[in-house]
Amino acid sequence: MEVLSNLIAKGNEFLWSFLLILLLCGTGIYYTIRLRFIQLRRFSEGWKLVFGSINLHGTKHEKGEMSPFQAIATAIAAQVGTGNLAGAATALISGGPGAIFWMWVSAFFGMATIYGEAVLAQTYKEEHNGEVTGGPAYYIKAAYQGPLGQILSKLFAVFIILALGFMGNMVQSNSVGAAFSEVFEVANVNVPPIVIGLVVAAIAAFIFFGGTKRLAAVLEKVVPIMAGVYILGSLIFIIMHIGAVPNAIRMIFVGAFDPKAALGAAAGITVREAVRYGVARGLFSNEAGMGSTPHAHARAKASCPDEQGLCAMVSVFIDTFVILNLTVLVILTSGILGSAKENGITGIALTQGAFDAGFGSFGTIFVAFCLFFFAFSTVLGWHFFGAVNAKYLFGSDSAVKVYSLIVVLCIILGSTMKVDLVWDMADFFNGLMVIPNVLALLKLGSVVVNTRKLGKG
Repeated sequence: MEVLSNLIAKGNEFLWSFLLILLLCGTGIYYTIRLRFIQLRRFSEGWKLVFGSINLHGTKHEKGEMSPFQAIATAIAAQVGTGNLAGAATALISGGPGAIFWMWVSAFFGMATIYGEAVLAQTYKEEHNGEVTGGPAYYIKAAYQGPLGQILSKLFAVFIILALGFMGNMVQSNSVGAAFSEVFEVANVNVPPIVIGLVVAAIAAFIFFGGTKRLAAVLEKVVPIMAGVYILGSLIFIIMHIGAVPNAIRMIFVGAFDPKAALGAAAGITVREAVRYGVARGLFSNEAGMGSTPHAHARAKASCPDEQGLCAMVSVFIDTFVILNLTVLVILTSGILGSAKENGITGIALTQGAFDAGFGSFGTIFVAFCLFFFAFSTVLGWHFFGAVNAKYLFGSDSAVKVYSLIVVLCIILGSTMKVDLVWDMADFFNGLMVIPNVLALLKLGSVVVNTRKLGKG
């Protein structure tokens, strides 16, 4: 395990120190300019499309594999997970408060990137045996035709299966197991994390084998409830500590450019680390540019690709600028960040500790149950994204069933692993899947721009 951990750490150093920051932010800036700041100009249209019943042409949404709301619920379910609760905490510890500023920057440009991803997913989707399917593997193949397109699309499919289906879901179960272990410890009850992993795996397996319609039906009900409960609890906490909010915001902006001034020289955090962890954890949270959520947008019945692009932007906004920011403000206003760093507390334990500062022991329970629903919905979304690619690679439903069984085993295994190794492995494979996806996004930029011109903007 130690050898594996060192290898993964070196791989992440190479990927996240320069290459992926350049690719992700560069692609976001490219699309922001070419689409004339679409994330500002047409955000309100996207909001109305997601939460209304009328499409861009003024008629009711057509029925399809997924409704626009179900597609956005699946996308948000994948985005809103441990990245919002545990990921924000690890970013604050590793990159300081300034990392959050770089999360915001990457998310803002990421809204333009994810517009492009959703448009391309709709444009290049296919129908097999009456079932609509699509995603980056399909538009990567179209972008680079011939042997290169085949190689890049299949590499992406392999990477996303490893990154989200296997490693990513290990992260989710790891955080859930750790959170509930804290709950049971408070009650002086010894329940090993693997027991929680088995419970999550059993419930997930029931939905995995129920198909897309069961998945969509579950997520469109779970996502609004889980988000609402967490938002309400976080707002109550922040209102209780409202006097500390201005300093928390100051720490974010100061820490982005001078981490030592925000946390003190002893923290040892540099601007480079703030940027690195901000972008890395931002990607893990909102997934813009990673190529995951387009699988859901490809399944939605849209009047035009532009419509799903606008919906996709809303999912990044909700994930980063609403839910993740609430976690950040809770941690920073709780006042425990400094002591947590000194004591080596990170991940979900830091988030629980922050809520404990305001809610007492109920804070641990509140975070554990919120995380369960967040992580569980992400498990469902990520399993779905991997399943699409398993079918793309092997072309059979039996291959998807084998894939699903492996995911179930990963959920169980992840609940028992060391938290740092699980996160590092997820970062590594997330980084690998970004590369072929971003290359296709850059190659097909004109397709996205022309689609936008056919819409209203």
